Amino acid sequence: MIRLAFTILAGILLGLIVHLVSVLALPRIATQDAYSRLTPMTKENAVTQLPLADPNTSPMPFMDPAFALAICRYDLSGGPLKLKVPVSQAYTSVSFYTRNEIAYYAINDRSAGKKVIELDLMTEAQHDALPEDEEVTAADRLIIDSPSATGLIVMKALAAEPGLMPQAQASLAAATCAPQTDAPAKAEAPRGRR
Repeated sequence: MIRLAFTILAGILLGLIVHLVSVLALPRIATQDAYSRLTPMTKENAVTQLPLADPNTSPMPFMDPAFALAICRYDLSGGPLKLKVPVSQAYTSVSFYTRNEIAYYAINDRSAGKKVIELDLMTEAQHDALPEDEEVTAADRLIIDSPSATGLIVMKALAAEPGLMPQAQASLAAATCAPQTDAPAKAEAPRGRR
């Protein structure tokens, strides 16, 4: 009886280990992850609007038809990016993901408290290289530290009614995600999760 219980316990333990290893390894070995799917249809360091959600032609699974969606596929190896997203009438959110689809920061129009979500995206090394003598308060500019040099920024604008979808798309069409041309000001803003 003890031998049978030990065999069952060993089988359960082995199953848990295999399950855990496969779940943790899958994002790294998957060939059709979000970054790979979006690479052919998006430009690097630029905002690209995705087509409206349709079950037959959606570039990503589980897209919500009530949201207009835009993507910025970024590469910070050439320097920091400046992101500006005008808020829509109903709701606007911006989420940041690493190349391996790990979410590390999100902000919406309510927490931004402005008519435009404006921030600087850079690596921690680029953030640390900023001059210390800048006289800017934390409210002036939000700086987000990316844990990786490449990743995705997902911008969503809600169309509360189907007739408001053109307005939601127009707000995302006005969004910009481009390399910084001026030196970013150092602000004591929250750093991305590490």
